[in-house]
Amino acid sequence: MLIRLLVRLVDLSRRFSFPVVCAGVLLAAFAGWIAWTHLGVSTDTDLLFKDTLPWRRQAAEMNRDFPQFRNLLVAVIDARIPEEADATAAELAARMATDKTHFLTVRRPDASPFLQREGLLFLQPKQLSALMDKTIDAQPFLGQLVADPSARGLFAALSLLGMGVTQADADLSPFLAPIRGFHQAMADALAGHPKPLSWQNLLGGGLSELAGPYHFVLAQPHQDFGALEPGGAATRAMRAIIADLPYVKSGDARVRITGQVALADEEFATVAQGAVKGLIGSLILITLWLFLAVHTWRLIVPILMTLLLGLMLTVLFAAVAVGTLNLVSVGFGVLFVGIAVDFAIQFSVRYREFRFETADAAAAMTETARRVGVQILIAALATAAGFLAFVPTAFSGVAELGLIAGAGMIIAFICTLGFLPAAITLFRPRGEAAEVGFTFAARIDPIIVRWRRIILLAFGLLAIAAVAVSPWLEFDSDPLDTKNPNTEAMRTLRDLVNNPVTNPYTIDVLAPNARAAATIADKIKTLSTVAGVISINSFVPPDQPQKLAVIADANTILAPTLAPHGSATPVTAQDIRMAAKAALAQIEPALAKLPKDHPLALVAGDLQRLQTAPDKVLMATNAALTRFLPAQLAHLRLALTAEPVTLASIPPDFARDWVLPDGRARVQVNPTPEMQSPQGLKTFVHQVVAVAPDAGGSAVTIADTADTIVGAFREAAVYAVIAIAIILFGLLRRLLDAALVMAPLLMSALLTLLITVLLPLPLNFANIIALPLLLGVGVSFNIYFVMNWRAGQQRPLGSATARAIVFSALTTGTAFGSLALSAHPGTASMGKLLLISLGCTLLASLVFIPALLASMRTPRLDRI
Repeated sequence: MLIRLLVRLVDLSRRFSFPVVCAGVLLAAFAGWIAWTHLGVSTDTDLLFKDTLPWRRQAAEMNRDFPQFRNLLVAVIDARIPEEADATAAELAARMATDKTHFLTVRRPDASPFLQREGLLFLQPKQLSALMDKTIDAQPFLGQLVADPSARGLFAALSLLGMGVTQADADLSPFLAPIRGFHQAMADALAGHPKPLSWQNLLGGGLSELAGPYHFVLAQPHQDFGALEPGGAATRAMRAIIADLPYVKSGDARVRITGQVALADEEFATVAQGAVKGLIGSLILITLWLFLAVHTWRLIVPILMTLLLGLMLTVLFAAVAVGTLNLVSVGFGVLFVGIAVDFAIQFSVRYREFRFETADAAAAMTETARRVGVQILIAALATAAGFLAFVPTAFSGVAELGLIAGAGMIIAFICTLGFLPAAITLFRPRGEAAEVGFTFAARIDPIIVRWRRIILLAFGLLAIAAVAVSPWLEFDSDPLDTKNPNTEAMRTLRDLVNNPVTNPYTIDVLAPNARAAATIADKIKTLSTVAGVISINSFVPPDQPQKLAVIADANTILAPTLAPHGSATPVTAQDIRMAAKAALAQIEPALAKLPKDHPLALVAGDLQRLQTAPDKVLMATNAALTRFLPAQLAHLRLALTAEPVTLASIPPDFARDWVLPDGRARVQVNPTPEMQSPQGLKTFVHQVVAVAPDAGGSAVTIADTADTIVGAFREAAVYAVIAIAIILFGLLRRLLDAALVMAPLLMSALLTLLITVLLPLPLNFANIIALPLLLGVGVSFNIYFVMNWRAGQQRPLGSATARAIVFSALTTGTAFGSLALSAHPGTASMGKLLLISLGCTLLASLVFIPALLASMRTPRLDRI
């Protein structure tokens, strides 16, 4: 009954070939138009998993509570000296804040006035005492600079150093670093390339090291999720501003962009890189394989038309069923072409086989439908079941892909039997003059029969080896490992990975209040995987009475000296020249009491040269020496006014990153460097969650995402195997035949596992999506051989079916193999896994199945 229906369908397609082809072309055009106007693409990664998952709900709640950390473009600024980095960050933030078209929010979390005023309290007591002693020792020096913050005042201060050595044998060792800095700044200016001197490094003590080498500007951009790079416009606007910043132009500062938005956009750009060339190359190779398979454009064009019609109808289904594609489901077209081409090639090659047996094209078409139609139907249904098995899973990205690709397999079957016969009839391919099968391969069939036991034993040993090494199969749960490591955003992120403020592998715990946060932090910080814990309590410095007393004593001594004296007389080149001469007069006598290589001797040489330097050089020297002096003196005055810090005194805008309006407090947990591997991260999460079960954050999300994906594929594999087995048994009506189809599928899976472990090629978020293809292609190839064997064929490798399978595999391998050359590591790993699984499937189909079938008794020649 089923065969008669399929034969009837093919016969109607052949008899009304012209109307069917015209209708197909119009339908493809209509489907394409509907898809163009109604099918969207979203690059929002939140759509990849069901929002009912506990970790998704937790992440969504954290995003709602702390929206300032979500969807960020992060500018990372470093410069020759801290002041240049700070000035660059400040100007960048100011300019971006005025661009409301591209940026929602812009802020600098490391530029809080609170930290500038209370910064000294975060130093260790010994470090603070040493800094204050050093600053007090420099009081006369500072007095000259406060009175006259110019090169004139600086040279007067240098005179004091010379006088101190000459008259009292003063110890200049505390001043060695500043003296070297003065010399370098003057030498650079005299050489024609002045560089500003860092007074923060000279006077700030440990504060500059405490802040770290980087400054940050955090921006939340407007995003267009309908574009492949949602933050692309904002990133380009940001780069335009960066390129115009003074210290960036001079090469003294560097600004790099990273953050979630930049990482995602660069990933999409990397995936697209070379895609056009790869597509063109693939199409050329696919056309070559099709020509070698069917030998004439009169069959190649119908095959391509059938694929295009099926693809357009599948796109139409996607537009109706889902409306908007996600980052995973957008790949359904590649899967469709890769598998659907097998149906078309199988039909066309077998048609050629029957054309060789009979000159009557109509009879050959009917025989093809009778012999091949059911095979393609079973292959389509089994492949569809493999894809649809992902629909019930929590991995929405693959669930959506499974729905579209599963429906696409049914559409591909309908097009193959309903449209392809009409197209073939319309293009009228000539009859065949020779057998279509592989003549050379026919000589291999007896060899496989003779050595069948050895072959099966070898495959059995490989299967045992695969099971033995299966515990070593790795799943790389770090999504960063699937990204291109050579992009700016990734290189920058790797540079920041050990910074507790910017580490991407943190855990967040939300405590009921600040006191509870302190209790949780004390428990967590003892864990072996934890490098440090930060909460609002971290900004209440310890040992405050002792530190405040040291600062107050220093302020009592230094406050009169640091108090502004009003504006000094504007300095002129002649003033600088005279000040250099006066300073040199005091320094030269002191040189006799100092070692010959003392840096003050270098300063004396600089002062000597300045006396004869042009006015332009003198003014440039003045700017280089004192560009950042007034700001540093102001910072020093502010830091010496530090007051006791309590939770209540922390400014609300600063505290908002750590405490919610309802009092709940965030605790950030940072892993040790050893815990940043996938397995280490899992251990880190396990330890912290044992203490704080409600923990969230990026590390927890990464671990739970991995569990969700692996669970989804494990669940789908069970569903798929059961569904495929039911379909095979229901249509083949023999348990043995169903088992013969499933056995090589299992064998190819084990071989893929073995090779993946031995290479090694860890599974990851990207390449695991290749596994459904193993089910689809494997089932298709196996069904053809088993059903032909059931029909009495004893030479599988020399048959037209083998020819169709080989060229179908080559076509599919070309479509997917080009992915292995992608600059995107995730895409490349997917391409490699696809090629491995396809090769193993082909090996199982062309070697394992013939050996297995040769070991079975010859079947009775009956029909389905």
